[in-house]
Amino acid sequence: MQSILESIGDGVFSVDKHFIITSYNPALEKITGYSLKEALGKPCYEIFKSSLCQSECPVVQVIKENKRIFNKQAYFIHKTGRRIPVSITVSPIKDPLGRLIGAVETVRDLSEICILRKELNKSYKLCDIISKSPLIDRIFKVLPDIAESESTVLITGESGTGKDIFARAIHDLSPRKKGPFVTVNCAAIPDTLLESELFGYKAGAFTDAKKDKPGRFALANGGTLFLDEIGEIPLPLQAKLLRAIETKEFEPLGASKPEKVDVRIIAATNQDLEILVKEGRFRQDLYYRINVVRIHLPPLRERREDIPLLAEHFIKKFRASKGKEIIGISEDALKILMDYDFPGNVRELENIIEYCFIVCKEGLIYPEHLPDYLKKDTLIIPEEKASFSIPKTLQEIEKEAILQALKRNKWRKMATCRELGISKDTLRRKLKKYGLQNMGAK
Repeated sequence: MQSILESIGDGVFSVDKHFIITSYNPALEKITGYSLKEALGKPCYEIFKSSLCQSECPVVQVIKENKRIFNKQAYFIHKTGRRIPVSITVSPIKDPLGRLIGAVETVRDLSEICILRKELNKSYKLCDIISKSPLIDRIFKVLPDIAESESTVLITGESGTGKDIFARAIHDLSPRKKGPFVTVNCAAIPDTLLESELFGYKAGAFTDAKKDKPGRFALANGGTLFLDEIGEIPLPLQAKLLRAIETKEFEPLGASKPEKVDVRIIAATNQDLEILVKEGRFRQDLYYRINVVRIHLPPLRERREDIPLLAEHFIKKFRASKGKEIIGISEDALKILMDYDFPGNVRELENIIEYCFIVCKEGLIYPEHLPDYLKKDTLIIPEEKASFSIPKTLQEIEKEAILQALKRNKWRKMATCRELGISKDTLRRKLKKYGLQNMGAK
């Protein structure tokens, strides 16, 4: 048993029914700064000074209720006074006759993960966009210049890639940022109502028009109008939209004269507008007018290195909104996400994490918390082994991303550098750091 305790990477200690420490492994010495000699025979609260010791002590709960507690988030006070973020799992200890004689606690140090998360948030965020993909980084570099201009922007990409977030970022980085940002989902409004939604109407324009109603163009005056799914606008209305964009004038329904408007247009679509033009379903002149600056957003399956970042972002978001102490995602659950193609892109990943917050109570997200359709060919980790599933650190994620990039590029290092957006020297250092320098060699 002592050999097992010494070989475990997580900290482990046990207490008797009076909360006196009876065993204490070397990993825990590193986490707390207290040696085995200093800890043995002492009450556990004297050594760990946990944030849970005074009110919600899991060891007390386990001994009183004779049940297991999984992945509770807390912090210990190191011998030097530093706060150490940890995840703890506590189980009861019974004698051969089944009588409760104490408890054993497993402690996972989250310090490095917390530090790396902070660094990632600083390095890979622009407005509300989070990415470390070279494909998105190229957009990051030109986005401020695009925002500074007054040109019309067309954002293309599959559904769920975040076109609305990029549109909002352009507005927030532009000189119009203090003006309104107005969104119209052209696919969600019936054709018969879309014209009045865009341009508004005057009282008496039709039977139920009791008073004037401003359209989205008027509401966006001085700011930005985001036309989402612009490919869904019917042909007759496209001509009026083109005129409004070109002349900065529009006529509300029932109006006798046009009204001036100062609006910047950002359009988005998940369709191929060039094909729609060839099929006669989209005006060529309107296509050329909105396609002044074009941004194409790659699907999530083409930037898998963003999956851990985005998952962490959504965990943080839902932890705040739903009030659950879920601290991260396990290595096995993350691997399932990394291997999935995400036809629904970033929106689907967000929905998956939200689902996990429904079925997971606290601690880490494990494979059993993921939606069933992701686990068809996946081995589910038994509950009794779950506490020993070590979460993947960001360094491990970086190693995996480099390895996958090397495989995709058939071990060609310059091609790998271009894909990852790093220099040859940086790649050489990373390969040495992670022991990958001889991988792929024949």
